[in-house]
Amino acid sequence: MSKFNLHNQYKAIVIGGSAGSFQVINKILNGLPSDFDLPVIMCLHRLKHVRHGFVEALNIKSSITIEEPSDKDGIKKGKIYLAPSNYHLCIELGNAFSLSTEEMVNNSRPSIDITLETASYVYKNKLIGILLSGANRDGALGMKRIKDRGGLTIVQDPSECMIDTMPAAAMKVTHIDHVLSAQQILELLLELHKKIKI
Repeated sequence: MSKFNLHNQYKAIVIGGSAGSFQVINKILNGLPSDFDLPVIMCLHRLKHVRHGFVEALNIKSSITIEEPSDKDGIKKGKIYLAPSNYHLCIELGNAFSLSTEEMVNNSRPSIDITLETASYVYKNKLIGILLSGANRDGALGMKRIKDRGGLTIVQDPSECMIDTMPAAAMKVTHIDHVLSAQQILELLLELHKKIKI
């Protein structure tokens, strides 16, 4: 019996995070098996003038290659994508990315809200949204959109976060399905992996 009440029809996972999320992301990526089927799309606040080093640092512990998509790249199963520095990352109908240099949202580019909202429009109830530690409200409205469209919403337990503003903001604007520790988030994704493989 699943303690997370998952189905096996999910099509994608989106993860948002900011200050304090790097270690959590590393833990999750380090724990995912190399044959994890679903695309994982990450939107993390990062220094806009530092173009190199971040993806390389994440790739060190991940058994799945992490890449920054280019405009109009297709979204493929079994891949992990990271929003490029200083670009909004949008998901488009037809299962593709688009990049934008439009104005910052919540003082951020990439904006987690934009990535989550566009993903929720494309994947609807087949999307899992995960929001981690962070110092502003970016991602809260995106999580609400995911919930409103029937997707599964997860936030890192605020008591575990280095900075709890981001998950706490999401919990104020919508009902979050699961409030989990980093370890429990990984356990949920591993349970989902087993379900999909059956």
